[in-house]
Amino acid sequence: MIMEQKLFDTNVQWIKYKVLKEVIRRAYEGGLDEAYIEIPKLISPGPKSELNCCIYKERAIVQERIHMAMGGDRNNANPVQVMETACDECPAAGMLVTEACRGCMMHSCKEVCPKGAITIVNHRCHIDKEKCIECGKCAAACPYSAIIAQKRPCIKSCKPKALSIRQEDDKAVIDNDKCISCGACVVSCPFGAITDRSLVLDIIDILKQSENNSKYRVYAVIAPAIVGQCRFGRIEQVVTAIKRLGFHQVVEAALGADITLYTEAREFQHKASESDSPVMTTSCCPAFVRFIETNFPELKDAISTSPSPMITTARLIKRSDPTAKVIFIGPCAAKKFEYTLEKTQGMIDCVMSFEELQAFLDAREIDTTQCEDTRLDNASFYGRIFAKSGGIAQGVAHVAEKLGIEGVTPCVMNGIDQCRQHLALLRAKKETANFFEGMACDGGCVGGPLSITRSPKNVFDVDKYGNSAAEKDIDGSVNLYKMTMKQ
Repeated sequence: MIMEQKLFDTNVQWIKYKVLKEVIRRAYEGGLDEAYIEIPKLISPGPKSELNCCIYKERAIVQERIHMAMGGDRNNANPVQVMETACDECPAAGMLVTEACRGCMMHSCKEVCPKGAITIVNHRCHIDKEKCIECGKCAAACPYSAIIAQKRPCIKSCKPKALSIRQEDDKAVIDNDKCISCGACVVSCPFGAITDRSLVLDIIDILKQSENNSKYRVYAVIAPAIVGQCRFGRIEQVVTAIKRLGFHQVVEAALGADITLYTEAREFQHKASESDSPVMTTSCCPAFVRFIETNFPELKDAISTSPSPMITTARLIKRSDPTAKVIFIGPCAAKKFEYTLEKTQGMIDCVMSFEELQAFLDAREIDTTQCEDTRLDNASFYGRIFAKSGGIAQGVAHVAEKLGIEGVTPCVMNGIDQCRQHLALLRAKKETANFFEGMACDGGCVGGPLSITRSPKNVFDVDKYGNSAAEKDIDGSVNLYKMTMKQ
């Protein structure tokens, strides 16, 4: 493929892609049994290492990447896992005084420290690590910016505080009881040591066993955020390319998003009929739902009972085609966790990321730029803009007005920091809004950790995609939903 490396934002993604592509190719053409021996030499030919201390460690890390590409630790329910060989023991010294300290007379750092952790030794700032709580006030007060917070990128990115450092070997460890599978650590780790386990071999088995969709039909449900990923070729060409992988049909998850707008608006209306102060949060982002369950369990009853758009779309497909297999394609690590939950009732059979889709297409030598157009018209404007932060709130406000549902006051929570802030206010009964849209990823699904690119342009692409929808309202999707409910 032309300019393959420019497909991705980082070199970590590029290496991950090369491993995935080779695993997929071998799964079709043979040679998978020799993957752990041959692929490391292909990715890191040597004799000198390009990325690590030696070629042997570099190849050992590639072997870990092969393991993750082939399913990772299947006894671990969390799709986000640590590759220990790749974890580089990054320094994690907390608050650190650098050589920029001038030994000034003001001692602002000492004055603002709430724990008395700072003393002046030989005219220089000294921090007692046992007293320091790493609040950062000293760093903010220093006029020379001489104090820095030296935290590991993964630790810094993990808002639910699910990551810790194992003392005996300084390796990152994920607490699955706290982790929400948002994938922020996957994006932030400069060594790519934290990654998502791939399900591509499962997907290949599903496609092969369908015998070209003769035994059962395999459907691809694509997240609307995909429009920001089409670096080579239009979305209509990408749809055709997906079908050439062996899928019977491609359906927009935005169809389920339309229905979610309707069901959540009706659910809010029902809550309002039973309470003068109804409160509801969306259920579309599985990482956000998990965040409430683990960090604000007293607010669990506020979570909408509506299935996510992914599940709703798959349910529609399986009502019309009971033997169907459904693969979701999106940018979200948490979807690889959500689809396994009992509450989803097995509606989704597997999940593929956008990164994996690119590797899949290239492994099968499908050039999207050479594909004819296959236009999709499954969903409305409002369903398609679910991919960006604020899209759900915008859609619910519209639907509520159309259905005559009064009193809906939306609050948009963009990223886990904002979710924590507003949920804390809600718990304290100090929040004035009553309908809460939560997105774990900054910017919404367009900023998903398993995207090919997380460009700010993705929001523009989603808006453009929404405006191109033949349906400007959700009526058609809702009517389809009601019709299938009668079956």
